[in-house]
Amino acid sequence: MSELVFPIYAHVHTVKGPPQGKWTTADWEALPDDGNRYEIIDGELYMSTAPSYFHQTIILRFYRLLGIPAEDQGLAYANIAPIGVFMPGITPVQPDFVLVMHEHADIIYDRRIWGVPDLIVEVLSPGSRDYDEDVKLKAYARAGLPEYAVIDPEMRQLRLYQTPQDGTYPAPISFEETDNVTFTCLPTISFIVGKLFEGSPDTTL
Repeated sequence: MSELVFPIYAHVHTVKGPPQGKWTTADWEALPDDGNRYEIIDGELYMSTAPSYFHQTIILRFYRLLGIPAEDQGLAYANIAPIGVFMPGITPVQPDFVLVMHEHADIIYDRRIWGVPDLIVEVLSPGSRDYDEDVKLKAYARAGLPEYAVIDPEMRQLRLYQTPQDGTYPAPISFEETDNVTFTCLPTISFIVGKLFEGSPDTTL
C-alpha cells in the first residue's frame, strides 16, 4: 500500500491506499471514519472536510422544502450526507442531498443506494466549484442521473442539469433567488430559491 497525498478544498491530506485510478469499493469501505467525506469516481479518490454552518443550513432547508413534502406525500425517499451512493463509474459518492422515488426504492438496500437516484443536489463550497460542476457533473451525466442540481450560495442561485444525452448534460437551467423551482421528478412540489438562504446566523462560505 502506498501513501496517497491529494489536495481537495485547499487542504492536503494523506491516505494509505492504492494509487489514483485504482481505488475500489472495498478500499473505500476500509477508509477510517475520521470526519472527512471520501468519494471515488473512475477509480480516483476525492476527499472533502467538514462543510460550513451555512452550507449545512442550506441543505437542511432544501430537505425541509422538498424532501419532507415528498416523503409526507408518499412520493419519494430523501436523505442527506453522509450516505454512500453507488452508480456506474462511481464507487461511491456522498452527495449533500439524494432523492429516490418510491417506484425505484429497490435500489436502496444493504445500508447504501446501489443505483441511479432520481435527483442529487450539491451545495457549492469555495473549493468545490470545479469538483461539483466538472468532475461530478461529468460522472453523474455518464451514469445517467436524470436531474442534478447545484446550489450556489455565493450567487444565490440554483442551476439544474437535466436529462443527459450521450453521457453529457445540456446547458443548465438557472434559477435566481426570486424564482420558483420545480423538479421533473416531483412536479407537484415547488419553492422559491431564496428560501434556501434565509435565516442563517452565519453566512460565511
